Amino acid sequence: MLILGIDTSCDDTSASVVEDGTRILSNVVSSQEGIHRKYGGIVPELASRRHIEMVWPVVDEALKNADKRLEDLSAIAVCHGPGLIGSLLVGCSFAKAVCFARNIPLVSVNHLEGHIFSCFLDRTEGGGMPELYQRVPQFPFIALIVSGGHTSLYRVDGFGRYTELGRTRDDAAGEAYDKVSKLLGLGYPGGPAIDKFAGEGDPEKVNFPRAYLPNDLDFSFSGLKTSVLNYLRKIRGGEMSTLFSDSGLSTISDELLKDICASFQQAVIDVLVRKTEWAMKRERITAAAVSGGVGANSSLRKELALMAERNGFTLFIPPVYLCTDNAAMISAAGYHHFVSGRTAGVDLNPVAYLLL
Repeated sequence: MLILGIDTSCDDTSASVVEDGTRILSNVVSSQEGIHRKYGGIVPELASRRHIEMVWPVVDEALKNADKRLEDLSAIAVCHGPGLIGSLLVGCSFAKAVCFARNIPLVSVNHLEGHIFSCFLDRTEGGGMPELYQRVPQFPFIALIVSGGHTSLYRVDGFGRYTELGRTRDDAAGEAYDKVSKLLGLGYPGGPAIDKFAGEGDPEKVNFPRAYLPNDLDFSFSGLKTSVLNYLRKIRGGEMSTLFSDSGLSTISDELLKDICASFQQAVIDVLVRKTEWAMKRERITAAAVSGGVGANSSLRKELALMAERNGFTLFIPPVYLCTDNAAMISAAGYHHFVSGRTAGVDLNPVAYLLL
């Protein structure tokens, strides 16, 4: 059974052909980093315009790489939310048009659900910790979804059976990374830049706060972001007047910059790891799956693996290329919708804010 997945939820245009919900035949991603980098973040209008230009070439390449044609497909799965509404409109409109013209069943997939099912894909590449890529989770398990737009914990008891245990009350972890990166003059995207510098810094140099919110599995990262801003103001004599200052940090040595990155990153990781551990113990579940763009962070992957080993838990983390937005995860989730008879019609509309 072949499912063509399409994802245009944010700034990456992606298409993938997946067989039986697990075997990736092709996975093509067209990145827009070069377009948005000079603005320090994603510009929704530019993102949607680029999706219009790229959606058909990306889908065509995915089909060619898989050596398949439209008539070979069992269904087309498209992400209909959450995400940027203009970007989602492009993917949904394209998928509906193709399905209508070629009489192909259409399936709609929640982006967060796609992240959860990225752990079920047959993963044959990706660097580091290969033992984490050779297995798939058994139900029930705890899912940590941590990205630029979402930071949530779910209990997953089966396909379509998700219970939200906690979510961010303000900034997502990836959003905090991007904003702190801009403060430090490291550019966009912030996650890879901060992770790189943090690897050479002292995570105990600056004691940034951890919002553990005792007896609660929600997250909060806005206070941490403000703490970084206040620290920078302090060492620069109060020169930084706004959160989004682009004046640069020429008065800060490279060594201190690395220490700030390491201290900030450690504060984020400590909360993510502790909350995941709390959720597993509270729900009495010994398996966890991690997904989302921040799941590509090298330090987070290592700290979660150590936590799992310490407690005798089982951890599932996709390779880096399946943590970031991709259409293979949409195909994987779409397969389960299709075999369950959950198809969509041409009246499908995208939804910017959508719960799982």
